[in-house]
Amino acid sequence: MDLLLSPPILFFLLGVLATLLRSDLDFPKPVARLLSMYLLIAIGSYGGYKLSQGELDGQAFAVMGVSVLASFAMPFATFFVLRLKLASLDAAAVAATFGSISAVTFITAVAFLDSEDIPYSGYMVASMALMESPAIIAGVLLARFAAKRVRAEAVGRDSAARLDSHSEDGRGLWRDAAFNGAVLLLLGSMLIGYVTGAEGWEAISPLMYDPFKGVLCLFLLDMGLVSARRIGDLRKAGVFLIVFGVVGAVVQGLVGVGTAWLLGVGPGDALLLAILFGSASYIAVPAAMRLALPDANPSIYIPLALTITFPINIVVGIPMYYAMITALGFGAS
Repeated sequence: MDLLLSPPILFFLLGVLATLLRSDLDFPKPVARLLSMYLLIAIGSYGGYKLSQGELDGQAFAVMGVSVLASFAMPFATFFVLRLKLASLDAAAVAATFGSISAVTFITAVAFLDSEDIPYSGYMVASMALMESPAIIAGVLLARFAAKRVRAEAVGRDSAARLDSHSEDGRGLWRDAAFNGAVLLLLGSMLIGYVTGAEGWEAISPLMYDPFKGVLCLFLLDMGLVSARRIGDLRKAGVFLIVFGVVGAVVQGLVGVGTAWLLGVGPGDALLLAILFGSASYIAVPAAMRLALPDANPSIYIPLALTITFPINIVVGIPMYYAMITALGFGAS
Protein backbone atom coordinates (compact mmCIF):
# COMPACT_ATOMS: atom_id res chain seq x y z
CA MET A 1 0.00 0.00 0.00
CA ASP A 2 2.93 2.34 0.68
CA LEU A 3 4.05 1.85 -2.91
CA LEU A 4 0.55 2.19 -4.35
CA LEU A 5 0.06 5.46 -2.48
CA SER A 6 3.52 6.82 -3.29
CA PRO A 7 3.65 9.96 -5.49
CA PRO A 8 5.34 8.30 -8.53
CA ILE A 9 2.67 5.59 -8.82
CA LEU A 10 -0.17 8.04 -8.20
CA PHE A 11 1.16 10.31 -10.95
CA PHE A 12 1.28 7.32 -13.29
CA LEU A 13 -2.35 6.53 -12.48
CA LEU A 14 -3.22 10.20 -12.97
CA GLY A 15 -1.80 10.00 -16.49
CA VAL A 16 -3.89 6.91 -17.22
CA LEU A 17 -7.01 8.63 -15.87
CA ALA A 18 -6.36 11.79 -17.89
CA THR A 19 -6.22 9.79 -21.11
CA LEU A 20 -9.34 7.78 -20.27
CA LEU A 21 -11.18 11.05 -19.59
CA ARG A 22 -9.97 12.37 -22.97
CA SER A 23 -8.12 15.26 -21.35
CA ASP A 24 -5.81 17.41 -23.50
CA LEU A 25 -3.00 16.92 -20.97
CA ASP A 26 0.19 16.16 -22.87
CA PHE A 27 3.98 16.36 -22.68
CA PRO A 28 5.97 17.74 -25.62
CA LYS A 29 8.27 15.04 -26.97
CA PRO A 30 11.48 17.01 -26.26
CA VAL A 31 10.43 17.40 -22.60
CA ALA A 32 9.63 13.69 -22.26
CA ARG A 33 12.99 12.84 -23.84
CA LEU A 34 14.80 15.22 -21.49
CA LEU A 35 13.14 13.63 -18.45
CA SER A 36 14.20 10.14 -19.53
CA MET A 37 17.76 11.32 -20.17
CA TYR A 38 17.92 12.92 -16.73
CA LEU A 39 16.77 9.70 -15.02
CA LEU A 40 19.34 7.59 -16.88
CA ILE A 41 22.16 10.03 -16.09
CA ALA A 42 21.15 10.25 -12.42
CA ILE A 43 20.92 6.50 -11.85
CA GLY A 44 24.08 5.83 -13.88
CA SER A 45 26.12 8.44 -12.01
CA TYR A 46 24.96 7.14 -8.64
CA GLY A 47 25.75 3.55 -9.64
CA GLY A 48 29.25 4.58 -10.78
CA TYR A 49 29.81 6.40 -7.51
CA LYS A 50 28.73 3.32 -5.55
CA LEU A 51 31.10 1.16 -7.61
CA SER A 52 33.97 3.53 -6.84
CA GLN A 53 33.48 2.75 -3.15
CA GLY A 54 34.83 -0.77 -3.64
CA GLU A 55 31.80 -2.85 -4.66
CA LEU A 56 33.45 -4.64 -7.60
CA ASP A 57 34.09 -8.03 -6.02
CA GLY A 58 33.45 -11.63 -7.01
CA GLN A 59 29.76 -11.43 -6.22
CA ALA A 60 29.39 -8.32 -8.36
CA PHE A 61 30.90 -10.05 -11.39
CA ALA A 62 28.79 -13.15 -10.72
CA VAL A 63 25.57 -11.10 -10.68
CA MET A 64 26.51 -9.18 -13.83
CA GLY A 65 27.50 -12.39 -15.63
CA VAL A 66 24.27 -14.16 -14.70
CA SER A 67 22.27 -11.10 -15.77
CA VAL A 68 23.85 -11.09 -19.23
CA LEU A 69 23.32 -14.84 -19.60
CA ALA A 70 19.67 -14.54 -18.54
CA SER A 71 19.01 -11.70 -20.99
CA PHE A 72 20.32 -13.87 -23.83
CA ALA A 73 18.62 -17.10 -22.71
CA MET A 74 15.14 -15.88 -21.75
CA PRO A 75 14.07 -15.02 -25.33
CA PHE A 76 14.80 -18.60 -26.41
CA ALA A 77 12.60 -19.95 -23.61
CA THR A 78 9.68 -17.61 -24.30
CA PHE A 79 9.89 -17.91 -28.08
CA PHE A 80 8.51 -21.44 -28.15
CA VAL A 81 5.62 -20.47 -25.87
CA LEU A 82 4.77 -17.50 -28.08
CA ARG A 83 4.92 -19.64 -31.22
CA LEU A 84 1.74 -21.39 -30.01
CA LYS A 85 -0.25 -18.34 -31.14
CA LEU A 86 2.08 -16.02 -33.06
CA ALA A 87 3.93 -16.09 -36.35
CA SER A 88 7.65 -16.76 -35.98
CA LEU A 89 8.82 -13.19 -36.61
CA ASP A 90 6.30 -11.69 -34.21
CA ALA A 91 7.22 -14.30 -31.60
CA ALA A 92 10.91 -13.43 -31.99
CA ALA A 93 10.22 -9.71 -31.53
CA VAL A 94 8.08 -10.25 -28.41
CA ALA A 95 10.65 -12.69 -26.99
CA ALA A 96 13.44 -10.13 -27.43
CA THR A 97 11.29 -7.47 -25.76
CA PHE A 98 10.72 -9.69 -22.71
CA GLY A 99 14.35 -10.79 -22.58
CA SER A 100 15.53 -7.21 -22.17
CA ILE A 101 14.73 -4.75 -19.38
CA SER A 102 12.71 -1.63 -18.64
CA ALA A 103 14.94 1.11 -17.25
CA VAL A 104 11.90 3.00 -15.96
CA THR A 105 10.70 -0.02 -13.98
CA PHE A 106 14.20 -0.41 -12.54
CA ILE A 107 14.32 3.28 -11.61
CA THR A 108 10.91 3.01 -9.93
CA ALA A 109 12.20 0.05 -7.90
CA VAL A 110 15.26 2.09 -6.92
CA ALA A 111 12.98 4.91 -5.75
CA PHE A 112 11.04 2.37 -3.67
CA LEU A 113 14.25 1.10 -2.04
CA ASP A 114 15.40 4.65 -1.33
CA SER A 115 12.06 5.54 0.26
CA GLU A 116 12.33 2.51 2.55
CA ASP A 117 16.06 3.09 3.28
CA ILE A 118 16.92 -0.34 1.85
CA PRO A 119 20.53 -0.49 0.56
CA TYR A 120 21.43 -1.85 -2.85
CA SER A 121 24.65 -2.24 -4.82
CA GLY A 122 25.93 0.04 -7.56
CA TYR A 123 26.78 -2.95 -9.74
CA MET A 124 23.04 -3.54 -10.22
CA VAL A 125 23.07 -0.47 -12.48
CA ALA A 126 25.79 -2.15 -14.54
CA SER A 127 23.65 -5.29 -14.72
CA MET A 128 20.74 -3.23 -16.05
CA ALA A 129 22.88 -1.66 -18.77
CA LEU A 130 24.42 -4.99 -19.77
CA MET A 131 21.02 -6.70 -20.16
CA GLU A 132 19.82 -4.49 -23.03
CA SER A 133 21.89 -5.85 -25.91
CA PRO A 134 21.94 -9.67 -25.43
CA ALA A 135 18.16 -9.87 -25.81
CA ILE A 136 18.32 -7.93 -29.08
CA ILE A 137 20.95 -10.31 -30.43
CA ALA A 138 18.89 -13.32 -29.31
CA GLY A 139 15.81 -11.91 -31.05
CA VAL A 140 17.71 -11.47 -34.30
CA LEU A 141 19.09 -15.01 -34.11
CA LEU A 142 15.61 -16.41 -33.46
CA ALA A 143 14.19 -14.43 -36.38
CA ARG A 144 16.90 -15.69 -38.71
CA PHE A 145 16.09 -19.23 -37.68
CA ALA A 146 12.37 -18.56 -38.14
CA ALA A 147 12.83 -16.90 -41.52
CA LYS A 148 14.70 -19.91 -42.86
CA ARG A 149 11.84 -22.15 -41.77
CA VAL A 150 9.20 -20.08 -43.54
CA ARG A 151 11.03 -19.22 -46.74
CA ALA A 152 8.18 -20.70 -48.73
CA GLU A 153 5.92 -17.88 -47.56
CA ALA A 154 6.16 -14.45 -49.15
CA VAL A 155 6.70 -12.60 -45.89
CA GLY A 156 9.22 -15.19 -44.83
CA ARG A 157 11.20 -14.76 -48.04
CA ASP A 158 11.26 -10.99 -47.66
CA SER A 159 12.30 -11.20 -44.05
CA ALA A 160 14.94 -13.81 -44.78
CA ALA A 161 16.39 -11.59 -47.51
CA ARG A 162 16.50 -8.61 -45.15
CA LEU A 163 18.06 -10.66 -42.38
CA ASP A 164 20.61 -12.12 -44.79
CA SER A 165 21.52 -8.60 -45.88
CA HIS A 166 21.94 -7.63 -42.23
CA SER A 167 24.26 -10.58 -41.75
CA GLU A 168 26.41 -9.33 -44.62
CA ASP A 169 26.64 -5.71 -43.57
CA GLY A 170 25.07 -5.90 -40.13
CA ARG A 171 27.60 -3.72 -38.36
CA GLY A 172 24.96 -1.03 -37.96
CA LEU A 173 22.54 -3.41 -36.27
CA TRP A 174 25.10 -4.84 -33.86
CA ARG A 175 26.41 -1.36 -33.11
CA ASP A 176 22.87 -0.21 -32.32
CA ALA A 177 22.36 -3.25 -30.10
CA ALA A 178 25.50 -2.54 -28.09
CA PHE A 179 25.52 1.26 -28.16
CA ASN A 180 21.96 2.50 -28.54
CA GLY A 181 21.35 5.88 -26.91
CA ALA A 182 19.94 4.62 -23.62
CA VAL A 183 22.71 2.08 -23.06
CA LEU A 184 25.47 4.52 -24.03
CA LEU A 185 24.09 7.26 -21.77
CA LEU A 186 23.75 4.86 -18.85
CA LEU A 187 27.20 3.29 -19.24
CA GLY A 188 28.83 6.67 -19.88
CA SER A 189 27.24 8.21 -16.79
CA MET A 190 28.28 5.20 -14.73
CA LEU A 191 31.88 5.52 -15.96
CA ILE A 192 31.89 9.22 -15.08
CA GLY A 193 30.51 8.48 -11.62
CA TYR A 194 33.15 5.79 -11.12
CA VAL A 195 36.05 7.97 -12.24
CA THR A 196 35.02 11.05 -10.24
CA GLY A 197 34.09 9.05 -7.13
CA ALA A 198 32.78 10.56 -3.92
CA GLU A 199 34.03 14.06 -4.71
CA GLY A 200 32.29 14.10 -8.09
CA TRP A 201 29.05 12.71 -6.67
CA GLU A 202 29.05 15.31 -3.91
CA ALA A 203 29.33 18.03 -6.55
CA ILE A 204 26.42 16.84 -8.70
CA SER A 205 24.13 15.29 -6.06
CA PRO A 206 22.10 18.52 -5.56
CA LEU A 207 20.99 18.09 -9.20
CA MET A 208 21.11 14.31 -9.62
CA TYR A 209 19.83 13.07 -6.25
CA ASP A 210 17.59 15.64 -4.57
CA PRO A 211 15.21 16.29 -7.56
CA PHE A 212 15.20 12.62 -8.61
CA LYS A 213 11.80 11.64 -7.19
CA GLY A 214 10.13 14.80 -8.49
CA VAL A 215 11.42 14.17 -12.02
CA LEU A 216 10.34 10.53 -11.74
CA CYS A 217 6.80 11.72 -10.93
CA LEU A 218 6.73 13.86 -14.08
CA PHE A 219 8.11 11.03 -16.19
CA LEU A 220 5.60 8.49 -14.86
CA LEU A 221 2.78 10.97 -15.47
CA ASP A 222 3.84 11.02 -19.13
CA MET A 223 4.17 7.22 -19.15
CA GLY A 224 0.62 6.94 -17.81
CA LEU A 225 -0.61 9.10 -20.68
CA VAL A 226 1.29 7.05 -23.27
CA SER A 227 0.29 3.67 -21.80
CA ALA A 228 -3.41 4.46 -21.77
CA ARG A 229 -3.29 5.65 -25.39
CA ARG A 230 -2.00 2.24 -26.49
CA ILE A 231 -4.72 0.22 -24.76
CA GLY A 232 -6.69 -0.03 -28.00
CA ASP A 233 -3.77 -1.76 -29.70
CA LEU A 234 -4.10 -4.68 -27.32
CA ARG A 235 -7.28 -5.79 -29.07
CA LYS A 236 -5.03 -6.99 -31.86
CA ALA A 237 -2.94 -8.97 -29.39
CA GLY A 238 -5.77 -11.11 -28.06
CA VAL A 239 -6.33 -12.76 -24.71
CA PHE A 240 -3.34 -15.10 -25.05
CA LEU A 241 -0.83 -12.26 -25.27
CA ILE A 242 -2.47 -10.26 -22.51
CA VAL A 243 -2.20 -13.30 -20.22
CA PHE A 244 1.39 -13.79 -21.35
CA GLY A 245 2.20 -10.15 -20.57
CA VAL A 246 1.13 -10.75 -16.97
CA VAL A 247 2.06 -14.39 -16.31
CA GLY A 248 5.30 -14.32 -18.32
CA ALA A 249 6.53 -11.25 -16.46
CA VAL A 250 5.70 -12.74 -13.06
CA VAL A 251 7.33 -16.09 -13.89
CA GLN A 252 10.51 -14.36 -15.05
CA GLY A 253 10.45 -12.15 -11.95
CA LEU A 254 10.18 -15.23 -9.73
CA VAL A 255 13.14 -16.74 -11.57
CA GLY A 256 14.98 -13.55 -10.70
CA VAL A 257 14.09 -13.97 -7.02
CA GLY A 258 15.33 -17.58 -7.12
CA THR A 259 18.53 -16.53 -8.88
CA ALA A 260 19.15 -13.83 -6.28
CA TRP A 261 18.69 -16.42 -3.52
CA LEU A 262 21.23 -18.73 -5.16
CA LEU A 263 23.69 -15.85 -5.53
CA GLY A 264 23.26 -14.87 -1.89
CA VAL A 265 22.62 -11.17 -2.47
CA GLY A 266 20.88 -8.80 -0.07
CA PRO A 267 17.18 -7.86 -0.21
CA GLY A 268 17.70 -4.64 -2.18
CA ASP A 269 19.77 -6.34 -4.87
CA ALA A 270 17.33 -9.27 -4.92
CA LEU A 271 14.40 -6.95 -5.67
CA LEU A 272 16.31 -5.21 -8.46
CA LEU A 273 17.33 -8.54 -9.97
CA ALA A 274 13.70 -9.73 -9.90
CA ILE A 275 12.61 -6.53 -11.65
CA LEU A 276 15.36 -6.86 -14.26
CA PHE A 277 14.28 -10.42 -15.00
CA GLY A 278 10.56 -9.63 -15.03
CA SER A 279 10.40 -6.32 -16.89
CA ALA A 280 10.09 -5.85 -20.65
CA SER A 281 11.68 -3.22 -22.87
CA TYR A 282 9.38 -0.81 -24.71
CA ILE A 283 12.02 1.66 -25.94
CA ALA A 284 15.45 0.25 -26.84
CA VAL A 285 14.47 -3.22 -28.05
CA PRO A 286 11.42 -2.12 -30.10
CA ALA A 287 13.63 0.45 -31.84
CA ALA A 288 16.12 -2.28 -32.70
CA MET A 289 13.38 -4.68 -33.77
CA ARG A 290 12.00 -2.14 -36.22
CA LEU A 291 15.39 -2.23 -37.92
CA ALA A 292 16.11 -5.94 -37.59
CA LEU A 293 12.59 -7.35 -38.10
CA PRO A 294 10.67 -4.91 -40.29
CA ASP A 295 7.95 -7.50 -40.95
CA ALA A 296 7.23 -8.08 -37.25
CA ASN A 297 4.11 -6.29 -36.06
CA PRO A 298 5.02 -3.43 -33.65
CA SER A 299 1.37 -3.07 -32.60
CA ILE A 300 1.85 -6.38 -30.77
CA TYR A 301 5.13 -6.11 -28.91
CA ILE A 302 5.13 -2.40 -28.02
CA PRO A 303 1.70 -2.08 -26.31
CA LEU A 304 2.13 -5.49 -24.67
CA ALA A 305 5.26 -4.34 -22.84
CA LEU A 306 4.06 -0.81 -22.19
CA THR A 307 0.37 -1.25 -21.36
CA ILE A 308 0.38 -4.63 -19.59
CA THR A 309 3.79 -5.63 -18.26
CA PHE A 310 5.00 -2.18 -17.21
CA PRO A 311 1.99 -1.32 -14.99
CA ILE A 312 1.87 -4.85 -13.57
CA ASN A 313 5.51 -4.59 -12.50
CA ILE A 314 5.37 -1.17 -10.87
CA VAL A 315 1.98 -1.60 -9.16
CA VAL A 316 2.03 -5.30 -8.26
CA GLY A 317 5.47 -6.74 -9.02
CA ILE A 318 7.67 -4.52 -6.85
CA PRO A 319 5.70 -4.97 -3.59
CA MET A 320 5.00 -8.65 -4.30
CA TYR A 321 8.65 -9.54 -4.98
CA TYR A 322 9.82 -7.58 -1.97
CA ALA A 323 7.26 -9.29 0.29
CA MET A 324 8.59 -12.66 -0.92
CA ILE A 325 12.19 -11.57 -0.43
CA THR A 326 11.44 -10.40 3.10
CA ALA A 327 9.58 -13.62 3.93
CA LEU A 328 12.48 -15.72 2.63
CA GLY A 329 14.89 -13.81 4.87
CA PHE A 330 17.30 -12.52 2.22
CA GLY A 331 20.42 -11.10 3.80
CA ALA A 332 19.63 -12.50 7.23
CA SER A 333 22.70 -13.58 9.14
